[in-house]
Amino acid sequence: MKPIRVAVIGNYIPRQCGIATFTRDLVESMLHTKNPRKFEVDAYVIAMNDQQNSYTYPDIVKSTIREDSQRDYLNAVKYINLSSADICLLQHEFGIFGGERGKFIIPLIQRLEKPLIVTYHTVLNNPSPIEKRIIRELSRKAEKVVVMSQKAITFLKEIYGVPGEKIELILHGVPDLNVKQIGKFKQMLHLEKKRSLFTFGLLSRNKGIETVIKALPEVVKNYPDILYIVLGKTHPKVVEESGEEYRSYLKRMAERLNLRNNVYFDNRYITNEELFSYLTSIDIYITPYLNEAQITSGTLSYAIGAGTAVISTPYWHAEEILSEGRGRIFDFNDSKNLGEILIELFDNPEKLKKMRRNAYKYGQNTTWTEIGAKYLTMLSAIREKQHYLRIKEDPVINPLVLPKFNLSYIKRITDSTGILQHASYIIPNFKDGYCLDDNARALLMVAMTFKQRKEKEALDLIPVYMSFINYMQNSDGSFHNFLGFNKTFLDEKGSEDSFGRAIWALGYLIRYAPNAEYRVIADNIFQKSVPVFKTLRSLRGIANTIVGICHYLTFSKEKMELNEILKKMVSKIIKSFKKESDDSWEWFEPFLSYDNGIIPYALFCSYDLMPGKEILTIAVKSMNFLENIIMKKGYLSPVGSDGWYHKGKSCAEYAQQPVDAMAAVLMFHQAFVVLKDKKYVSKLMGGLMWFLGENDNGKSLYDFETKGCRDGLEYDGVSMNQGAESTISYFIAFLTVLSAHEMEVKELKNAAYKKV
Repeated sequence: MKPIRVAVIGNYIPRQCGIATFTRDLVESMLHTKNPRKFEVDAYVIAMNDQQNSYTYPDIVKSTIREDSQRDYLNAVKYINLSSADICLLQHEFGIFGGERGKFIIPLIQRLEKPLIVTYHTVLNNPSPIEKRIIRELSRKAEKVVVMSQKAITFLKEIYGVPGEKIELILHGVPDLNVKQIGKFKQMLHLEKKRSLFTFGLLSRNKGIETVIKALPEVVKNYPDILYIVLGKTHPKVVEESGEEYRSYLKRMAERLNLRNNVYFDNRYITNEELFSYLTSIDIYITPYLNEAQITSGTLSYAIGAGTAVISTPYWHAEEILSEGRGRIFDFNDSKNLGEILIELFDNPEKLKKMRRNAYKYGQNTTWTEIGAKYLTMLSAIREKQHYLRIKEDPVINPLVLPKFNLSYIKRITDSTGILQHASYIIPNFKDGYCLDDNARALLMVAMTFKQRKEKEALDLIPVYMSFINYMQNSDGSFHNFLGFNKTFLDEKGSEDSFGRAIWALGYLIRYAPNAEYRVIADNIFQKSVPVFKTLRSLRGIANTIVGICHYLTFSKEKMELNEILKKMVSKIIKSFKKESDDSWEWFEPFLSYDNGIIPYALFCSYDLMPGKEILTIAVKSMNFLENIIMKKGYLSPVGSDGWYHKGKSCAEYAQQPVDAMAAVLMFHQAFVVLKDKKYVSKLMGGLMWFLGENDNGKSLYDFETKGCRDGLEYDGVSMNQGAESTISYFIAFLTVLSAHEMEVKELKNAAYKKV
């Protein structure tokens, strides 16, 4: 049987926190547990890093995610998807992931192509809206969710609506401890003549240590040899915010209550072996937490697993685990009651022994050997299920063959005004200034980039291109197209094509805005332009505008005026097709010029909102006609701009433009979206490969050194200039191919499920 391979996401040792220890212990238990199914296990870890620190991880950690770096999450999921892992196991705690309440983990799991299991370390009974959405989304994506208490199961069902069959109860694991060595460790720790109390874990104010210290004066009167050991470093986030203020406060309190010889602070993060020596040596373990909202406590689990007598406040996990005589409960902040319980137990050693026996018996079912075996049983069942659902067919698109995405050249030819339209070789040509065409395309491209890749540099460019579009708008809603480097307008009114491209970019941004402010600004510019829609005559201007309207209406379907305008604009394109087409020329005009694929693309986009047989028929006919011309050689060969292709004449072969390759990629992508036919994936991939050398001259237009794109394919090679239009066209095509890859994988998985 093949080894089961597990990718684990979570904090990891040497990071000092409970989740890091849990993840390490869980991974090691799965790797080394002798499981009943006799299968081998292989695992690797994607470790979460807090932003300020880096760690020297063991070899099992193959990658890291900085908690606030959205790019790291996307790189990590790409790594997992391309790896041989069978299953991904996520350790979830709100505080370890970036974004509001850890929402940065969501894009990762949404792109994950492996079965997912989530272990919840926190389940809240009164979640905020964002916390509720996160848990629901994680649970929806997961094959199984693991919790460590019955109360967590209740919360997931009743508050979050998680189906019961998805939930698995697997208790917190504890080390396999040898309680026969108690005497040895008591002696080693100099506790053989002490009555010892113990609390361990990362220190923070919610731990309630002061409750115990306040209880001790009455206990010391009866048992002056008592020693309360507080073991653990202060939580790193607490140190970052307030230093050692809390520890200092506790020390001052102990001094004020004359407990100098009865309270000992051990400011260390210790190994499991050292913890073992403490847990098997002390008399009573105390968890004095200050509120009930703790669904799981690793420290409490360890203490019970060691067979230690435990006293605790009634937080959720403690109430459950200490029932049936395994421990005692005192109320929050109730130092008086705690002192009474301590005196009672020290007065009655047999009660302490009975609590120990009950705890130890329970703990034998929670050793990491037992817990690791339970996880493996669950993983095995999921893998067996997935075996039947495994995709037998590989995706057409392999992202590994593509160049690394890099916006450095885009940034180089962009200044505070916008993106400069032309370049002299690889430097921006200031003399030619800027144009709306390119800044609209640039806005679309960076908005696509941020939606798919969450790259901050793309987000930083959005206001630059938006500001340019806003500046170029006339009072009647139309736009200038050309702007000199000195910020003077070079025309009164731009082309309808440039107008349409601006509307397309604005519509996309309204649909996928990174924040509400960008959506409001884009909507204001868009709405001001609406009166111009009815005046458009250029088919490409109309097509570009249709795409923008479709994005807008997908976001907000209630704009009746836009719905009517969309119908009339689509009708104009259909009328042109009926007028110009015949059996041998199924096209909208008596010629093919530039950006041809945009017209069928616009019809496919509109079909999503206003499905009709005629729209789809004409979209498919015109696409097939164009495809037979530009793909007849078995690879993409766009209509050349050196003469174009007029009906009844020969097709120009050269001065092929990147904008035409981009339009072909978009057209085939939308055909795939609408028709769900995988053949279009190969075709759109062929469109991108035109940029990378699969073309008439066998030369790459994309420059792997500069990260820009050359302006065209000529008779004698490629243009040496790398302007804005060509480079943006490459990146839009690139992002569209990645989008198709995600859809392709999803379709293949859905087909596998349907087959089963």
